[in-house]
Amino acid sequence: MSGKKTNAKQTKQASLTVGRDALLQVFKLILKDRVAFLGVLILAVLYLMVGLADVIAPYGEQWSDRDLANAPPTPIYMISESGGITWPYVQRYERQFDPANLEYSFQPVIGEIHPIQLFVHGEPYQFLGIIPSDIHLFGVDAPARLALLGFDMNGRDNFSRLLFGGQISLTIGFLSLFIAFPMGLIYGGISGYFGGWVDNLMMRAAEVIMSIPSLYLLITLAAIIPSSLSSTQRFTMVVVILAFIGWAGFSRVIRGMVLAIKEQEFVEAGRAIGLSNFSIIIRHILPQTASYLIVALTLSVPGYILMESGLSFLGLGIVQPDASWGNMLKEAQSIPNVLYAPWMLMPGLLIFLAVLAFNVVGDAVRDILDPKSYIRN
Repeated sequence: MSGKKTNAKQTKQASLTVGRDALLQVFKLILKDRVAFLGVLILAVLYLMVGLADVIAPYGEQWSDRDLANAPPTPIYMISESGGITWPYVQRYERQFDPANLEYSFQPVIGEIHPIQLFVHGEPYQFLGIIPSDIHLFGVDAPARLALLGFDMNGRDNFSRLLFGGQISLTIGFLSLFIAFPMGLIYGGISGYFGGWVDNLMMRAAEVIMSIPSLYLLITLAAIIPSSLSSTQRFTMVVVILAFIGWAGFSRVIRGMVLAIKEQEFVEAGRAIGLSNFSIIIRHILPQTASYLIVALTLSVPGYILMESGLSFLGLGIVQPDASWGNMLKEAQSIPNVLYAPWMLMPGLLIFLAVLAFNVVGDAVRDILDPKSYIRN
């Protein structure tokens, strides 16, 4: 009996070694790859900023000042009236109407100087959803306002909403994957391990899911979602929909890998010592797919980010007044905004950076884990 337990432990250890070694190798080699490291750094900065949005943002997501609707970014001055260098400050701006040109403009109020302050008291929030606080990283005293990226048509701070919108746009991919990947992993593992009629039946079902046109499905389901649902409920629906159409293709790849892995000696050893089929699949076969799983994760997240942004841009995802990069970008689609308010395009730039960084990191990880395409030192 003790000999069987020892063999079981050795088999389990052998099945986990490849996955653990692959992870360590990926982390070490990414540090040596400058392009991949830059991608990791960009993603780290983006996720750190959106994760600390309540602290970094000078205003809340729903805060607004109607008098500053469509106001440009607030100028920051570091030169005093005497010509010397001083602590950064802003001036209060007022909306003025030009009857000759029939347009509004924003002019500074002469003589009003408001220094930028660090760790100021502002709108209350729950830090990490638990700790009540009202400390913001920077800000200015009212009635002056500090808007690094100007205000939108409703007088809301674009910079603050950009951070809060990133919480949705950058997390929806991972939330979808946490649903789709376990489903595809277990489904494909069972299909490939048992083979025969079980494999045929399960793969035909997966192919039916894959044959559903994803874009039309998303548009149809999003259109029939009741308008009475809150943005949180709509967000959950989008996550579930994205996960529902994403697991089938992943399961087919896992199934193909399992067909090859199940013929290896350590699997035969597991059967010989009496391990159950479920234990062999979960503990010994699926960990061997860790290399592909890492690559698939990094390369799949950009697709989900683009899909959510596209839905929100079309008004079928996250809707106002809640922010996401997609519905914020929708406000910048007019020619006047592109020409005269280029800061409105910042959500598009961040989407581009996030997707590019994920693809760069994913390509690097794929090359690192592929001995045929990466030359190790």
